[in-house]
Amino acid sequence: MGKMLTQQRRGKGSTAFRTPGHRYLVPISYPQYLRNVNSFGQVTDILDDVGRSTLVAKILLEDGKVFYNIAPEGIAVGDKIDVGSGSPTVGSVLPLSAIPDGTKIYNLEAHPGGGGKIARSSGSSALIVTHDEETGLVNVQLSSKRVLSLSPKCFASIGTPSIGGRLEKPFKKAGNAFYAMNARNKYYPHVRGTAMNAVDHPHGGRSFGKSTTVSRHAPPGRKVGQVAARSTGRSRVRAKLEEESK
Repeated sequence: MGKMLTQQRRGKGSTAFRTPGHRYLVPISYPQYLRNVNSFGQVTDILDDVGRSTLVAKILLEDGKVFYNIAPEGIAVGDKIDVGSGSPTVGSVLPLSAIPDGTKIYNLEAHPGGGGKIARSSGSSALIVTHDEETGLVNVQLSSKRVLSLSPKCFASIGTPSIGGRLEKPFKKAGNAFYAMNARNKYYPHVRGTAMNAVDHPHGGRSFGKSTTVSRHAPPGRKVGQVAARSTGRSRVRAKLEEESK
């Protein structure tokens, strides 16, 4: 009798593949009361969260309330930031309408009140391109060069998320990668189906040369690989164009 596929065991929801959220620090989002705040805050602490690739800044507002945000490059304990309105200094949390063109931002909202969703990983950032006077929207360029038109009421933070050079240092050892993935319960290592035994995967065993396509109506134990694929590999037209270009 064969085993359950890895994606089936992960999707079952057992504790073996559940995200260890109890070890995470706090959820990073913009509280709703920030939309009615026009003051400044002070960075009281910079924390390390095992569930994130960046550091987390603890910010104390004038009225005594505390919220957490992703720490940008160049911020330190004791620095003051503007919240709701003010100058676009590093770490400030402002609506897009108050941020000038050419400013780098991170932890950007896709919709007003939706919480930061864009440019949250270490070293990533977005760029304010223009404020469209006709539509009233703000054009934001992502690191992928894609341009989004967002509401001027969307909140964003000024700067670039910390630990931008994280990917410049290699893991070097499989053990380092294992513990890094284990902190967030990521599926690691990714094993090819063809490298498994026949009992573990439909592509296992002497499966080289076997088609990776599978019917859309295949049973759950067989539905792996290219599901209902019209074609696989490079298209003939593209391959021909690449040969002509050479």
